[in-house]
Amino acid sequence: MKKEEYNNLSAEILDSAMAVHIEMGPGLLESVYEYCLIAELSRRGINAKGQVYLPLTYKGEELDKDFRIDILVEDEIIIEVKAVDTILSVHKAQTISYLKLADKWLGFLINFNVPLLKDGFYRYVNGYL
Repeated sequence: MKKEEYNNLSAEILDSAMAVHIEMGPGLLESVYEYCLIAELSRRGINAKGQVYLPLTYKGEELDKDFRIDILVEDEIIIEVKAVDTILSVHKAQTISYLKLADKWLGFLINFNVPLLKDGFYRYVNGYL
């Protein structure tokens, strides 16, 4: 995927998240925002899958442990959805870890439990954190 495509998708993700936040407001469960964001992205013709399986591999061996990516957009961009009072460093670390484990370049951490979504929107680039 080219940088321009990442930028275009990033803008659509932000706009979609804002649409969900305007419609639903803060204070709901993370799963509600996840479903709504997937629906909004799909309405825009963007492929988005929820709860995507991410296996844990250690030194080439797949271990009996897996993670779940909240939303995977176009099989390239990871979105972690939160609905918390405060984003903690552990939430940021989770998003960064998923980028590394999935070998993806771009990820977003979106906290919908804020009055203004711009205050809950974080962008991460794998390798340039």
